[in-house]
Amino acid sequence: MGHPFTGSESNRPPVGPESTEARADTPPPCLTHDPGPDHRPPLAADPDWPAVRLWRKETRARLIEQRCLISSGDRAAWSAGITERLNRLLSSHAKPLIGFYWPFRGEYDARAILAGLRDRGVRLALPVVVAKAEPLQFRAWWPGVAMTRGVWDIPIPAVGDPVSPDILLAPLVGFDSGHYRLGYGGGFYDRTVAALPIKPLCIGVGFALSRLASIRPQAHDVPMDVVITETDGPEHP
Repeated sequence: MGHPFTGSESNRPPVGPESTEARADTPPPCLTHDPGPDHRPPLAADPDWPAVRLWRKETRARLIEQRCLISSGDRAAWSAGITERLNRLLSSHAKPLIGFYWPFRGEYDARAILAGLRDRGVRLALPVVVAKAEPLQFRAWWPGVAMTRGVWDIPIPAVGDPVSPDILLAPLVGFDSGHYRLGYGGGFYDRTVAALPIKPLCIGVGFALSRLASIRPQAHDVPMDVVITETDGPEHP
């Protein structure tokens, strides 16, 4: 839904199939959850939305900083737990088209597991921001595809026809027990999923330290279908 590395212009690696990192100095689009069918009653509008928005901004900054400070040992161990759970879930789907994210600011990196799934016939796609306040466009990605830098300096496929993912992976800045997701605040994925002809399975992916008592969900927020951390999932709500 719905993503940013730190670093100066001089130490950014080139974009391309060999690149394993990308860096950006400004926030990315929010990979939010989708407005698919859900049996929860709709949330009422919150008259205190300005205060909630400020709280989210401060909480987002704190969680991103906390994520960037994860030790290399913990990151490797926690990432292995996420990979095991994510692989279990994704392997249960027959050759889907998976929309994923290019990681930054300490996000879990799913590229290795996804590249492995390609050998089983899974297809992959990356999001592209085509215009402000418009749905994202997904373009097919594979190792070796020509890449360029898009909005927020995030690597994207240079060309390609739009595709509609069956599954979307969205990085979690924060999340709660209701599977509501705190993203980067742009709302791109809400609009994207609403515009897709068929609702994809939306999977929030991140580290358990991002768990919150509540993200203080609003009427425009909808929960993820699945949340996966090193200690959560795969399971549907």
